[in-house]
Amino acid sequence: MFVSMKQLFLFLAGLLGSVPAWSQDFDRDFEDATLRLDYVLCGDAHHQAIYFQQAYRTSRWAGRRSNLSEPLLAGNGQVRVLDPETGAALYANSFSTLFQEWQSYEEASRVQRAFENCFQVPFPRRPVDIELYLTDVHGEVTARLRHRIDPSDILVRKVHDNGLSRAVLWQGGGLDRSVDIAILAEGYAEADKAQFYADARRAVRALLGHEPFRSRQDRFNFTAVFAPSQDSGVSVPHEDAWRNTVASSHFDTFYSERYLTTSSMRKVYDALGTIPFEHIIVLANTAIYGGGGIYNSVTIMNSGHPTFDAVLVHEFGHAFGGLGDEYFYDDMYSSMYPSDTEPWEPNLTTLKDFDVKWKDMLPVGTAVPTPVDDLEKQDVRRVWNTFTPAQKAQLNLKVGVYEGGGYQSRGVYRPVQECRMKINECEEFCPVCSRAITRMIGYYTE
Repeated sequence: MFVSMKQLFLFLAGLLGSVPAWSQDFDRDFEDATLRLDYVLCGDAHHQAIYFQQAYRTSRWAGRRSNLSEPLLAGNGQVRVLDPETGAALYANSFSTLFQEWQSYEEASRVQRAFENCFQVPFPRRPVDIELYLTDVHGEVTARLRHRIDPSDILVRKVHDNGLSRAVLWQGGGLDRSVDIAILAEGYAEADKAQFYADARRAVRALLGHEPFRSRQDRFNFTAVFAPSQDSGVSVPHEDAWRNTVASSHFDTFYSERYLTTSSMRKVYDALGTIPFEHIIVLANTAIYGGGGIYNSVTIMNSGHPTFDAVLVHEFGHAFGGLGDEYFYDDMYSSMYPSDTEPWEPNLTTLKDFDVKWKDMLPVGTAVPTPVDDLEKQDVRRVWNTFTPAQKAQLNLKVGVYEGGGYQSRGVYRPVQECRMKINECEEFCPVCSRAITRMIGYYTE
């Protein structure tokens, strides 16, 4: 049997312990390149479908090379690379989408819409099956598509360098052992180039200035990409202000004035071109408050509002850590977290299967549910800055099971009374959210 020099080297090096265990599995199935897959997700509140658009070969693979076949979190769907003969998963990643969020709004009960989504997987060495599926709030599959990708197919389009300006703002390590984040300019005209790079550096400082990112700076890389827009600023429909920008972002998503998103994900990926990345931050050139974070999809943030640092960290908690919102409304009851299903977000529970959440972090004797302290029985956001460090720690570090979270005042529980995932005024993540983010960093880099 013929054995190549590379195979012989890997075998011997493996015996000597000088090659990571993942190298043999990854190198067997994948090249050091990225397969970009574009889809359209469409339907309404009752029926959903997935349609494949285009496959691309892009740059080096920036994603994980271990933990290949099992996502850390379930998300609201998965993209999987399957062995066509055995059906075994060679790679899998979970995600959430703007389309699935839209399904919870009244509009989805009376009209069908389509949303773009792009996904990246390592580039296969041989023909594989790609499976993409979406799940509902009960974790049940609502739409599924499985199709073959042949890496030698002449219609797999090769992406070339688009010539856009870019700068490495932080280099913590190599692509194979770091979380690689691309920061894209949105609504910055050519004259705003210097401002964009200054704003991108602020974004890096904001994230790396917070735990648990701060103590793991060597596991992150940040690259800023300046894609000039024709207009400066972003679209604000309720002001009848429409601008021509790179990512076509706008406020008033789902008719919520402060909800800033983009549904033009192909434009985002086209602008990033051959930049190796795992996560995307879109910086929107506006002083209007707003933004959003969608798990394993995109973080989009205004760059000019005074709360930029705090809100960016919060939204990145969604997009990177898969954390849920811990705030709630007394007069609003949502069906996003039904009582018969345990949420996949690590910082929320319905107590359906609390053992898999933060039960191991509860102090002995903690009541479940946990009553709030007297400090919490007021408008905490208004008086937060009057609290002593000890009082803030009491609200932020005292782990329990407090009712109210995930937009619901009843039936959903959060880990602490106040956290960065609940109010902007709280400076830090709570212990449960910190552990979840730490686990995610390790999942990508170890």
